[in-house]
Amino acid sequence: MLTQLFISGGLLLLVEALGLIVVTVAIHALGFDALLRAVIRSHALAMSGFLRVTLLVIGMTCWVILIHLVEISIWALFYFWQGCLPDAESAFYFSGVTYTTVGYGDLVLPKPWRLLAPLEALTAIIMFGLSTGLFFAVVNRLISNWTRWKTAVESH
Repeated sequence: MLTQLFISGGLLLLVEALGLIVVTVAIHALGFDALLRAVIRSHALAMSGFLRVTLLVIGMTCWVILIHLVEISIWALFYFWQGCLPDAESAFYFSGVTYTTVGYGDLVLPKPWRLLAPLEALTAIIMFGLSTGLFFAVVNRLISNWTRWKTAVESH
């Protein structure tokens, strides 16, 4: 079966998929870099207070969603460019449904391209894990700061 995949152009497909994966991870890394630089510059990790923390989390959420939308768009543009789907709207819809692992199944890639869908979903799962890890790290830092501040206030 693997031999048949290579014979039927599957090796090129795997190289293209690897390229999409690398671009996706690079976009995520660049997006995280920009976000973390902004958070550090604003001294947001040292802040406390419900409103300030809530605004930070909302801002981070919007930025991370934007990063994921860019990644979805890259996959969609590839599908459209390769003629895998009939139009740009279908390509973006398919990519969004695949990336988020909703997988409605109302649109599918042509047989030679089907391997891309699970690879997009797998890549997205890892990107969602990285995003979740970032949120955990930031919220953990905020809770730690708040706990230290609360302890210092109570000890005085």
